[in-house]
Amino acid sequence: MKLKLIDEIPVQVVESAVFLRDELRKRPLPLRLFLALCFNLILAPTVLAATDGAISRVNAYALGILALVTVALAIYLFAVMLQPERF
Repeated sequence: MKLKLIDEIPVQVVESAVFLRDELRKRPLPLRLFLALCFNLILAPTVLAATDGAISRVNAYALGILALVTVALAIYLFAVMLQPERF
């Protein structure tokens, strides 16, 4: 008997996904900032490992945030150049 993937997902996960989707529609900025900081939890250890411990953990997190801000600004400026009438 085959189980569908949807049957295997716990109800709490589905409810959480629906809640996040609704919150993203109501208040997109706080959730996006939260997700960016969560992504930084993945990015910072990568930066720390790439430097072989030459920089401190705080500096690795700061570099991760700096990289995220730089990418976000680049995307924003690219969108402004392509669609100036919207801004």
